[in-house]
Amino acid sequence: MITVRGCPFPEHLLYDVEHHVWYERLENGAFRVGMTSVAIALAGEVLAFTPRRVGRPVEAGRACATVESGKWVGPARIAFNGEVEEVNEAMMERPIMANEDCYGAGWMLIARPEGELPMERLVSGNEVADAYERWMEAENFPGCDPQNPA
Repeated sequence: MITVRGCPFPEHLLYDVEHHVWYERLENGAFRVGMTSVAIALAGEVLAFTPRRVGRPVEAGRACATVESGKWVGPARIAFNGEVEEVNEAMMERPIMANEDCYGAGWMLIARPEGELPMERLVSGNEVADAYERWMEAENFPGCDPQNPA
């Protein structure tokens, strides 16, 4: 586990730092998609989660879900063109799951990309620490410390 300013980042995931979304490659070629710990720290308590429906297309840089919290309502943006294969219905019913376990039970959806994943916008492993430290510095983000919320 990589930690930057109190924000955890599992090493096996890919990260879109600009949009605070993580990707986990599945054996069948699809990707499980979720919000990073930074997204959760910025949002606060997640109150509602509305993903694109199964079978619907997703477009790179566009919303794959809408997230509503006490601080923010907006899109969760996906890094690739593809199609939604599965949504986390449990999280639709209980959105706080994103706050409780953003890298586990709080995943958003599973999507299959059309073609290759755009690796130029994603980082992994030790690269995530440098990328997020630069983002946090530029945005004056204090970190994920619950005692010092963003």
